Amino acid sequence: MQNNDIYTEPNPIDFNTLANLGPLAPMAGVWQGTRGLDVKPKAEGPKKQAYVENITLQPIDPQTNGPQLFYGLRYHTHITKPDNVKTYHDQVGYWLWEPATQTIIHTLTIPRGQIVMAVGKAAPDARTFELIATNDDVNFGIRSAPFIEDNFKTVEFRITVTIHDDGTWGYEEDTVMMIKGQDEPFHHTDKNLLHKVADATPNPLAI
Repeated sequence: MQNNDIYTEPNPIDFNTLANLGPLAPMAGVWQGTRGLDVKPKAEGPKKQAYVENITLQPIDPQTNGPQLFYGLRYHTHITKPDNVKTYHDQVGYWLWEPATQTIIHTLTIPRGQIVMAVGKAAPDARTFELIATNDDVNFGIRSAPFIEDNFKTVEFRITVTIHDDGTWGYEEDTVMMIKGQDEPFHHTDKNLLHKVADATPNPLAI
């Protein structure tokens, strides 16, 4: 019989987020990647840019929507060009794991007027997983301020994460754009390999 109770929270809840992150567990901590590669659109054509990335992923307390339960990581990504202190890219958001449905949700916000929420499925011990968002999905979609929407319309976002046996992890992103004046979609890609520089701090309830 279907449970129609949309208000009652799960009981009990394990408050140790680090022990309940499923496939996201190896990503918790503070990381650095020094060999990032960005392929971005320019008027003269695609341009490759190396980048250095510092990303912090810290566990949050369990989150509930009535009976729905998420464990997650709050993150901040700060990217510069090599030997340059000027910010090249800044991004904040959450990685969320829903154990009951083996669903991963990735949210991202960038300070150029754009937000994305992508989704994917993975087993709790998965070592690689892919998440997708499209601009026509009312749940897992892409929203952009007018300048980006009118000139660099993002129609799809994909990210593939791979956890390596040596403790590192990496990602490959493909942001598909329809650029004003061009007939074919442009694939704005990013990839990097992250090395841990510090462990995660337990979430407040776990402490």
